[in-house]
Amino acid sequence: MSDARPIRYPLALDTIDRADLLALSRWLMTSPRLTKGRLTVELEARWSSLLGRRYSVFCNSGSSANLLMYAALLERGRLRNRRVVVPSVGWATTLAPAMQLGFEPILCEADRETFGLDLDHLESLLKRHRPAAVALVQVLGVPHRMPAIRALQDRYGFFLLEDACAAVGSSAYGRPVGSFGDMSSFSFYYGHQISTIEGGMVSTDDKRLNDLLLMLRSHGWSKDLDRRTHAALVREHGIDDFHAPFVFYVPGYNLRSTDLNAFIGLRQIRRLGSIARARGRHHERYRRHLGERFTVQRCEDPKAVIASISFGLLAVDAEDRRAVVSALAAAGVETRIFSAGNLGLHPFWYKRFGRARFPMADRIHACGFFLPNHPSFGPGDVDFISRVVLGAACAAAR
Repeated sequence: MSDARPIRYPLALDTIDRADLLALSRWLMTSPRLTKGRLTVELEARWSSLLGRRYSVFCNSGSSANLLMYAALLERGRLRNRRVVVPSVGWATTLAPAMQLGFEPILCEADRETFGLDLDHLESLLKRHRPAAVALVQVLGVPHRMPAIRALQDRYGFFLLEDACAAVGSSAYGRPVGSFGDMSSFSFYYGHQISTIEGGMVSTDDKRLNDLLLMLRSHGWSKDLDRRTHAALVREHGIDDFHAPFVFYVPGYNLRSTDLNAFIGLRQIRRLGSIARARGRHHERYRRHLGERFTVQRCEDPKAVIASISFGLLAVDAEDRRAVVSALAAAGVETRIFSAGNLGLHPFWYKRFGRARFPMADRIHACGFFLPNHPSFGPGDVDFISRVVLGAACAAAR
């Protein structure tokens, strides 16, 4: 826009600071192993401990983490069908692996409070299609209605894939977000709550799924499995000992990250608590300022920590959004559409399945936008951005 000023408040700022870079440079001078090794295993163990889960698998992105979840579900071989309910509001790579791997994805409307899966629509889809799996996004780090989701899971018996890629550090109902699904994915991308430059994680309590995730991440071989499980596979398939390290048991990928990324991740995890609390404070301050004028996400758990990567809200209509976005640009505040809006309106979906229209998802698509939220902000930064938004909205309403 011609009236835009230099960006004063970017949507994303790097959480990797100078101290991290200095520590990394000193470590690099020791000529360490850079590819996947000991530090990757240490990061996986630390992440599992943080979540209270048994297993975690570090990979090269949150998108790859989603791909691994779908692939492991297929390889496990216990699905009653290939139907999976997927969210209309989220990110393309929550849906894309289902399409790539031959699942039958079914789009679900968005919830009016959390913007996650609409539970009434979800239950109607469960009754009609009896899907084997449900993929859920913890949208922007705002925890969904997990007790109700778990009740539906008990009633209809589906595998729950919890995409918590944008929810690192959030918690609700007495436990961390990302600890609810049969498998859960996380992203450590630049600008997210913590960063490993690029990176992702899958966590689960199911050993069989974990073994599959480890093999699928690395070519399909068994080298990353515990010795007993590796030996059992060698015996089961009658493998020659000489061949054993390079035998491929599943059609795998190469989605590994590196010990360089893990080194950064181990440092970032130490600060996750303070980062999550700061993002949560800013989120609540935005909500108090803007929640009366705009539709904003809300969590039903009053004790939830909402470590949002951006603050999402909906204008009254597209014209209202245009006025607010113009004012933000003029004030040097970066903004963008709400995630990807309704994924059912994107070519990757409608070229195959046709356009999917839902009242709430369509409204998010037409009226949604993001405000910056970063742990380095002070209360005055949130107050300033909120005044810009409210001022523009008031002017547009006159």
